[in-house]
Amino acid sequence: MTTQKFFTLSNGNKIPAVAIVGTGTAWYKSEETDATFSQPLVDIVKKTLDTVPGVVHIDAAEIYRTYPELGAALKDTKKPRDEIFITDKYSTLKQLSENPKVALETSLKKLGVDYVDLYLLHSPIIKESKLDVEANWKYLEELYKSGKAKNIGVSNFAVKDLEKLLAVAEVKPQVNQIEFSPFLQNQTPGIVEFSQKNGILLEAYSPLGPLQRRPEDADKLPFYQYIAELSKKYNKSEAQILLSWVYERGILPVTTSSKIERIQQAQDIFSFSLANEEVQKITQLGLQHPALRLYWTDVYSKYDSESQK
Repeated sequence: MTTQKFFTLSNGNKIPAVAIVGTGTAWYKSEETDATFSQPLVDIVKKTLDTVPGVVHIDAAEIYRTYPELGAALKDTKKPRDEIFITDKYSTLKQLSENPKVALETSLKKLGVDYVDLYLLHSPIIKESKLDVEANWKYLEELYKSGKAKNIGVSNFAVKDLEKLLAVAEVKPQVNQIEFSPFLQNQTPGIVEFSQKNGILLEAYSPLGPLQRRPEDADKLPFYQYIAELSKKYNKSEAQILLSWVYERGILPVTTSSKIERIQQAQDIFSFSLANEEVQKITQLGLQHPALRLYWTDVYSKYDSESQK
């Protein structure tokens, strides 16, 4: 029996404490056509829904262009809707829809559902739209009040972006999804402390960056030696150790894989607990490494020297 844990958002709603299926990164497409339809993505999502116990947390976004695949899997599964937590994101950097309301109504139709559990503004950076962040947020508040988005939030927001939004928000963002790992403990200066102080749950994408970009001499480095030691101690994979560390930091890890075994392992990170001193040691050993930033490098690399503090 898989143990499952949840975070409670500022509005009192519960969210599964790990997201195990992402439909972006490896599955991302530059266009959504019949020719680019990915049956392997449908298969892995459906297999996850059909075999993984508990509430399955899926991470989607308009910019990934994978709604048809997710919709096909949702249509075929027997898992009830209340055991599927769907996060969706409105594309801000590249405008694909007129506004968040139009975008969500389109995605709901493609997914074959009446609501999403969490709807995010994908970034504070807007290049092609006449709508600024505050105007976009008003649409999210409207969707929240209508029940089409059960919870709302943002992604890749820095402290200054959140301050600007909080000054006008009628409903404050419940979530801020950022890149976070032992080698990137602040995507932007002070963002972890600020979000947590303001009751905004942080979600961590790319939490396994240190394993994805493992250096050739990893076996000689104290961080990797310690992760291997904990993996052996708890009889868990190194990925499970890092995901558990993220959770123990009060942050929700967002991960995925094309392999069902790894997805099942991600759902099973609550069958053990790292000791406080182990969490602290991973934190400290991680901070000894230079910032490892996999996304938004053109925008946020200027903060690399401050991101490991």
